[in-house]
Amino acid sequence: MATVLLVRHGRTTANASGVLAGRTPGVELDETGRQQVGAAGARVSRLRLAAVVSSPLERCRQTAMALLAQQPADGASGVEVEDGLSECDYGQWQGRTLAELATEPLWSLVQNQPTAASFPGGESMAAMQARAVAAVRRHDARIGEAAGTHAVWAAVSHGDIIKAVLADALGMHLDSFQRIDVHPASISIVHYGGPRPYVLGLNTLAGEVAWLGPTPEPMVGGGGGTAD
Repeated sequence: MATVLLVRHGRTTANASGVLAGRTPGVELDETGRQQVGAAGARVSRLRLAAVVSSPLERCRQTAMALLAQQPADGASGVEVEDGLSECDYGQWQGRTLAELATEPLWSLVQNQPTAASFPGGESMAAMQARAVAAVRRHDARIGEAAGTHAVWAAVSHGDIIKAVLADALGMHLDSFQRIDVHPASISIVHYGGPRPYVLGLNTLAGEVAWLGPTPEPMVGGGGGTAD
């Protein structure tokens, strides 16, 4: 298995206006979002990515291209599109403001018991998690087999998708996934190896990640540091 960087897309025009964009076409990064993903690209610029896999939506593909733009010459050569990383299908909620949606009875269920939530005309949150986790694990196994267990790759996706994948990696029930925060252009890190996944970073917004190559072995016991 390899190590995956779970990268959320940068801020969009919809984020800035408080609209649930969902899968609405044409939602792109705003100026702040472009700056954010440029900074994310700089953070991984000294780390050779074996692959960059993206949700098909524009904001994620723009983010993926920003990562590629600062890769070393022998890094990933293009963006692979994966439907399993696409945003949740919010159905009839798509395009509505968050303030309006917060008055809906379903809102409380989404926040407190997402396993029981299914969006009208869309998908359930449980189905969202299942297809996203399956996609990440499938690509991770493929990349690890092709490039070795020290390989690092990036999966560029959306807030709820990344939170659901992290909940799975942490062994958390989906009903607790709203406790995880994932900021625009943040990088979370999961290593799929050994008896369980290891979460090496969560919602990080600063600091380069070149230390991931080669992938460190998970520590046993309390902490790191050196002994005098």
